[in-house]
Formats: sequence, structure tokens, C-alpha cells
Amino acid sequence: MDNLKRRHNAAYADSAYLYNNNSGDHPYPSDDSVAQEKEHRHPVVTVGPPPQYSSNKYLAYCQQHHEVVIPVVLTLLSFWTRFRSISHSKIVVWDEAHFGKFGSHYIKHDFYFDVHPPLGKMLVGLSGVLAGYDGSFGFDSGATYPDGMHYGVMRVFNAIWGALLVPLAYLTARQLNFTVKASVLAATMVLLDTALLCISRFILLDSMLLFFTCTTLYCLSKFHNLRHESFSEDWYLWLFLTGLSLGCVLSVKWVGLFAIALVGIYTVEDLWDKLGDLQMPKQTYVKHWITRIVCLIFVPMMVYLTSFALHFALLYKSGDGDAQMSSLFQANLQGSSLGQNPLELAYGSKLTIKNFGYGGGLLHSHIQKFPEGSKQQQITCYHHKDDNNHWIIKAPRGSNAEDYEDADAIRFVKDGDIIRLMHANTNVSLHSHPISAPITTGQWEVSGYGSETVGDEQDNWKVEVVGDVAKGNDQKQVRSLTTRFRLRHVQQGCLLTANNVILPQWGFKQVEVHCDKRNRVDDPHAWWNVEEHYNDKLPAAPPNAYKSHFFQDFWHLNVAMWTSNNALVPDPDKIDILSSEPSEWPLASVGLRMCGWDDNTIKFYLLGNPIVWWSSFLSILVFTTTAIYYIVRMQRRIYDLNNAQWDQFLYVGKTLFLGWFLHYIPFFIMGRVTYLHHYFPALYFSIFMVPFLMDHFTHSCSSKTQWIVFGIFFSSTILVFLYFSPLVYGMSGPVSAYAGRKWLASWNLVD
Repeated sequence: MDNLKRRHNAAYADSAYLYNNNSGDHPYPSDDSVAQEKEHRHPVVTVGPPPQYSSNKYLAYCQQHHEVVIPVVLTLLSFWTRFRSISHSKIVVWDEAHFGKFGSHYIKHDFYFDVHPPLGKMLVGLSGVLAGYDGSFGFDSGATYPDGMHYGVMRVFNAIWGALLVPLAYLTARQLNFTVKASVLAATMVLLDTALLCISRFILLDSMLLFFTCTTLYCLSKFHNLRHESFSEDWYLWLFLTGLSLGCVLSVKWVGLFAIALVGIYTVEDLWDKLGDLQMPKQTYVKHWITRIVCLIFVPMMVYLTSFALHFALLYKSGDGDAQMSSLFQANLQGSSLGQNPLELAYGSKLTIKNFGYGGGLLHSHIQKFPEGSKQQQITCYHHKDDNNHWIIKAPRGSNAEDYEDADAIRFVKDGDIIRLMHANTNVSLHSHPISAPITTGQWEVSGYGSETVGDEQDNWKVEVVGDVAKGNDQKQVRSLTTRFRLRHVQQGCLLTANNVILPQWGFKQVEVHCDKRNRVDDPHAWWNVEEHYNDKLPAAPPNAYKSHFFQDFWHLNVAMWTSNNALVPDPDKIDILSSEPSEWPLASVGLRMCGWDDNTIKFYLLGNPIVWWSSFLSILVFTTTAIYYIVRMQRRIYDLNNAQWDQFLYVGKTLFLGWFLHYIPFFIMGRVTYLHHYFPALYFSIFMVPFLMDHFTHSCSSKTQWIVFGIFFSSTILVFLYFSPLVYGMSGPVSAYAGRKWLASWNLVD
């Protein structure tokens, strides 16, 4: 069993077996070599037949230095394919409309909101700075880039990340102990996949996401190959770089969580194996735990936190994303009027009220009615600044209004006061009654009802102060921004609440507001604070009256991102020709139109190289079947592989399979809308499975047979790429001229 658990060091195999089997290289070591490795913990070079070099001095030089020459050549080819005609289309293509605009915000320093972490978008902003872009272009979808804007430089910057995938694929394959030709094949499949090539040529986040996913796999492979040199400088370096890569991929998109899961599974298994090593001192085992906690948890967290710290530091001006953040955060943005709010709240004040729960919006109403229930005016929460967010504090129903709104005296709102909130634009009052809420049917509906003169006591709400985030303030006084309070319905006893439940299209996908009768006084979604506050009778707040804290802002933004991400659900009433289902991805049965499709537009169609995609998915199935076959035969005491070969097969195959599985299967259980490019990280792992299995099944064949098998695959990949390359580099004129490239009826290339 111990032999079954040993894993093979790729660097050792390369030096000891590079020229065995007359094939130029060999993927498997022998059992004896593994035993020597365990004993000495250093490569022991086995003397084999001398390498045979070409008589041509240039070819001989390339053969001698192939580990340098091959990556350099692959890198040059990758740059050429990615940069070629990159400025051909002068219009904003697909999601350039989003990410180019986000980059502009960093240049102008205007705060914005998006569902993705900020690192990739900050890099897009950096590309704009390098291009001399001033942030003034609107990046409207399909708009033409203005003269003098070097959009090609921004595209090249993003393409560099995609180009580096190719040499990284080769180097990763070598670390996984692939033969040279198998490693070149892995890199070639990445190089000539039309989908990976196409996605990297525009101002998007995907090339950055893929780059950091690739560096994570590469660093993990390097670290694995140093497992017998624990606590050496190289061991520490590659463990740290693995954590750094995890932090970067997570800071570009939350898809990075899947890479973290892969590394986490590897780490748990590794530590479990070490627990069974009875010769390892307990102090050493504890040290292994500590180093992994520091490098694989603390380092990624610091990278992630740092990206948000830079995000907040760069976006210091008020922008269109303010409403997603806490009121205190907004008050500290340049250009925000919140910092000038009067401090104390008074009757007659005009204000906006923000839900204090993470991801909470502004209390909102509009003239549209509920389609069911009371059919009165809708009350919602809205995440954008709008005149329909304004309310006025009025005297409660059944009281003398003059006692509350005297022209000469000011009556401040305090804990325990009964108030009425009147919608400034429509004059309805915030109202609740024993009618079920539209979505959260177990709670009461909140609606807009009546007018200044028409209404009843079900318009009355009691103010219950929860606390004040500013230390030293009177906890009974209601203040702008800092005071958290509940609004309890006087008649029903329920609490005004917004739990981030999204209304259907009739409610404009805004957040449902209901009156919660469960009396959950500690629920932040039942807490509110005053955001904007207008009252001509009161002075503005003094300087530095409002302060926010980084960790509160960080957490608030992340919860808002999570909430908005979950709200990206397919609309059953709307046909989205761009979206696709996860089941359509592995076999490239769907493509994506990246721009307008008229004859005068240069058209791009996001579609994978069929040879690459079909073989990659097939290899996943073949590996699973082969692994089960071997396991069943071993159970019957039939051993097709020696211990080292089985260990190598299981480690590499399991890593690649889990990488594919973790990056693909979760999309089946996600409720959000999905697109073809969501499959690309999973595709990257499955691509490696093809040359890995080709190595595995041909390692005992003759050199000639191996070259025939690999040659056929190389040739088919190249030929299919050349045939489909117009989809990547731009189709001019009528798309019907490319109808022959519609291999599957499901491709909407022509129709």
C-alpha cells in the first residue's frame, strides 16, 4: 500500500528516462527508481544510451536545448496568433461594453458596482492608461471607437494574458511528466483552439482568469514535484506562488473558488498521507499544517483584500454604483452630497431610507400597482439613485399635524416616536395590512396607499433605534447615516423588512419589501438608516462627521456582489440568443455571436475548435473508464501497471479530472444565466487529458507508431483551426459565404 501512495517526481523522470524506449522521452519510471528517490530524496540519474543528435548544427542545438527552444517558439506563435489583425474591428465587441466601461471608471476614479471582484477590471484600467486613454469613451455596445483612441493597445494588453497560456500549458505538461511531444500537443491545442484564441483578443476578463487558473495548476505541479524536499527554499517558493495564484484568480472572478477547491482537495489528501507517515516527527507534521495555512489561506486572503483596498483607493469619487454601498461609505466619496447631510432627523425632513442589511437597497415606490393582493401602489427596494426613493416624515394619522411641523419650531425624531412616511412624488403613505406579501407570502404586504388627506392608522410606524455606529452619539436620537433603526407597524406589530427577495418582471426585478411578523429584531434586513437628508431648517453636518471602516465596506460590497450575482437568473419572458446551457458546452454544440450580424459588420463567432473540444470531452470519459477498469482488475490481483506507473496515472488523471469537474459541474446547480465562456477554465484542464492518455496508451509502442498517432492529431488540429480561423479574425460581407463551416445544426452561424 505504501508503494501505491508514492507519487513520481517529474523532474527526476525527465533526467533519468528522457531517452529510454527509443522514443525521445518516456512518461513512466520504474519501481526501483522510485525506491531510490525515496531513499535519497534527490534525483539519481540512470545512465542510458547517449542521445542521438542531428548532424545539422542548428537542429542539434535545438535538440540539446529543447526545453528552452520549444517554449520560446510556442510563445512567439502564440503572440502572432493573438495579435494578428487585433484592431481589425473598430467597434465595441460583446462584453467590451461592460469591462471597457469599468476600466474607464478607474481612470476617472468614479465609483461603480459590478458582480465580479476588481483585479481584472483594474488591469483593464491599466491597459487604458498604457494606451493613453482618458476614460471619456462610453463603450456603448456596437459603438465605433473614436479616432485617436488606441483601443488596439488595450486589446493587445488583454491578449498578452491569453498568449501566455500556450507556453504555460507546455511547462505544466512537462511538470506533469508528459513526454515532449505530448507537452507540445497540449500547448498546440491551447494555441489553436478558436474559442480560447477569440476570447483573448478583446477587452474582457476571461484571458486574465484563464492565465491565473493556469499559473495555479503550474505552481501546484511544481510544488508537488518538490514534495520530497519539504521546507527547502524552492518548496516554500512554489507553495507561496500557488497561494498567490489562487488569490489572483479569485480576485478576477469568483470562479477562482473552484481552483481553490482543487488545491484544497490536493492539500487535504497530502496532509492525510503525511499523517500516516509514522516516521515523521509531530513537530514536522504541525509545521506542514502551518505553512499550508499561511500560504494557501492567508496569502490568497491578503491578495483578495488588497485588490479591494486598491479598488476603494482608486474609486474615490461619487459614481453610479454608490447606492450599492453603505451610506457611510458614500458620505466619504468626493462629490457626494451625503457628507453635507444635516445630522439630526426632524419632522418635515425629506430623506431616502436605505436597508442596512448587506446588499440592501433604498426604500422605493412608483406609480405601478401590485397585480394581486391589495392592488395598491408598489413598495420596493431599489439599488440606484432615483427621485422615487424620496420620502417625507409626516405626523402620524390621528394626531395634530401642527404639533409636529410647527413653522417656527423643530421637532426631532427620537427612539419610540410614531411617524408616517409620505412618498414625495406620488403622495401615498407607506402602509401595511393583513394581506400576504406577493413573494414572501407568510408575511404582510407593504404598499403605498392614500394621499396627504386620505389614509388611516395603518399608515403609522414606530421608530425603534437599534444603535448608532458613531461612538459617543446619543443612542436615542435618530441621525443621518449613522443611526440604525427599525420601523414597526403600529397596528400589525410587524417590522418593515427587505430580505433581498427579487420581484418578477412586473416589479422590475426590484427587491420585495414586506412586513415581517416574526419579530426578528436582530435581523439586519429589518434595520434601516437615513441616507440622503434635506431640511432647510437644519445646518449641514460638520466636517469628518461620518467615517466608514474598510472591513465593513469590504464585507458590504462582497455581500452586494453575491446578491446581485444570484439575481442574474434567466428571464422566462425574454429570449436570450447569447446564453446557453452547461450541457451544450463540452461537445461545442453551441456558439456565440459576439456582435451585430449584418453584412457591413466584421463578425466574430465564439466557437471552439471541434477537434480540441470533442477529443477533450472524450478523454474525460476514457480516463474515467480506464481508471475503473484498472481498479477492478487490481481488485482481482491483475496488475497492468507497476506501482510507479499507477501512481503517476492516478495523480495526473485525478488532478485533471477534478480540475475539469470542479470548474464545470457546479454550473448545473447554479440558478444564474450561463454562457459559453463559463466553460473555458474546465476546458483547459480537459485539454491536458488528451496528450496524457495518448502518452499512456502509446508508451510501449514503437517510436514510429507514436509519431503516426501524434502526427494525425497534430495535423487534424491544425487543419481544422485554419478552416475555422475566419470566425476568430473576423468575417466580412454576407455570413452566408461561411455556411460551409456550420458543421452542426445547433450552430447559429448563418441562421
